[in-house]
Formats: sequence, structure tokens, C-alpha cells
Amino acid sequence: MRRDPRAILVALLCFGALAACSSGPDTARAPRSAHTSAAAEPSTGGHSAQDRATPHTARPTPRPPVSYTPGWPHETVRNSTGHLVNACVPRALRDKATTLTTSDGVHVSALELGDGPDGVLLGHEQGYSICSFLDIGKELASRGYHVMIPEYRNHGASEEVPDNEHIARDARAALAELKRLGAQRVFLGGASCGGTTAAIAGAEGRLSVVGLLIMSSPARCGGDGVAAVRTIGAPSLFVVSPGDMNGAVEKQVRELYAASASKDKKLVIDRSGFHGTDMIRRSPQGAALHDRVIRFIESAYARSR
Repeated sequence: MRRDPRAILVALLCFGALAACSSGPDTARAPRSAHTSAAAEPSTGGHSAQDRATPHTARPTPRPPVSYTPGWPHETVRNSTGHLVNACVPRALRDKATTLTTSDGVHVSALELGDGPDGVLLGHEQGYSICSFLDIGKELASRGYHVMIPEYRNHGASEEVPDNEHIARDARAALAELKRLGAQRVFLGGASCGGTTAAIAGAEGRLSVVGLLIMSSPARCGGDGVAAVRTIGAPSLFVVSPGDMNGAVEKQVRELYAASASKDKKLVIDRSGFHGTDMIRRSPQGAALHDRVIRFIESAYARSR
């Protein structure tokens, strides 16, 4: 999996607790013109898509494709409707990709899987891609959840811009799209900066939050994650490996865990030494963690009813 060196530098700055990671107040600039270019939780039993079915309503108008320069042009393709999508997405799923426009006019590729009122936002790590959470997203969609996976600016098929400072705006755009497409509530999930920004965006109340997943996330990235988790009282799962970045990651995840307002919060210490979704994708114990995450999301939704 390609990791963007600029994004990795930003992540290292975040875990070094440098001020460069906290962008302060999020004041959007005017939209720009587009560029031209090609131990497990108890199982709840799950819910089928049919169980979650709601009376049929017409879907909102699809987003039109946009021309811009993607962050990783050699790893970007167009789907049948003209939207740019990371080539890591299997061909059968590429037409699930759409293009979002953030409050500061950045074009972001996003994958929508499933449908219905029960949303799940999954944010990837800096330097990783939209496919970090693809396996979990597909499974959740098969269980009846409405999944949105944005690809952050300067990554994959999303627009190349001068910096990554405002990636929380990408998470906000994904949440807004989930709401536009019919989601009424959301489980917030993400790895590394993707977890921090999911919490920041979700804490603003666009959708009712039923739960939170934090994996290897810095306390501050694209904004203040500590302030965000202080407002989220829903069930929350924090996962980290002590060997990740020589303990720097564990320190910040523990800071988020301590600040969390949830009365039902769990801290999982994973001994694999991997970062973010690599704890699932590369560790020998990854399948068990994958299953735990799925069970936790289903359990959070069950408790919200």
C-alpha cells in the first residue's frame, strides 16, 4: 500500500505533539476552481439489510463527476459515471465511488456502500488509502449499514492541494453526504488521523452519534480530538499497540481515552506493534480484531435503540 511521504511527515508531527497538527479554528476559504486532469464483545446477532429496510423514497440526485488533479494520479482511474476512484478499489465496487466538495472547495473521492438510516463513517490513516477500511466497510454494508469511506485530500483519487492541515473538512463533507443520502445516525470510526477527524466532525452534531472507534489516533490532527471526545457520550472503543512509534501513539490514545465522556468505553491494547488498520490487515491476530470491531459497531447500534 502506498504511503504519501508528506502525509507520513504530518502524522509524525502529530504523534510528536507539535503544534503543526492542530489547525485551530476551522474557517473555510472560498471554493476554488477545479483543476483539469484525468477478548471480544458479546455478539448482538446482527441485522440484515431487510431488517433495516425503510419505506422506499427516491434517492437524492447523484453527485456529478469533477475534473481535478488527484493526489496519486498513477493510482487513479475513472468509474463508469466519470468519478475518479483509487485503483485499489475492486472493479465491482468502483461505481460506488462519488466526488464530494468540501467547505474549502477541495474535491474528495468517497465510497458509499450500503444504504439506509444507520450510517458508519470510516476514516483512513494519513499516507494510507480509501482501501484501508474496505473489508470492514463491505461487511458492514452486507449487514445493512450505510457506509461512507472518504479518501482524504492529497491521497489516492482525492485532489492534490498544498497541505493536509484541514483534513477534518473532508470528514465533515463525508458526514454531510451520509445525511443527504438518508442516514439518520452514525457510528464514527477511523484510524490514526482518520479517527481524530471522524470524532471532530461527528461531535458537531450533524447526525446523532451512536458510537466511536479510535485506532492509533493522535490527540490532535486537523483540530482538537480531546475536545471532541469530551462531547461524545456514546459507546467508544480505543485500540492501540504499545510498540507503535516507540510508545508515542499509545500515549496519545490514552489521552483521548481519559478525556472521553463515554460511560461505556474500552481500551484495547494490541501487541502486534502495527499502526491503525495494519493491526487488522497485517497482524496474525488481525481477524479477531476485525471481528471485535464489527461486533462493537453492532452492539453500539443495538444499545442506541
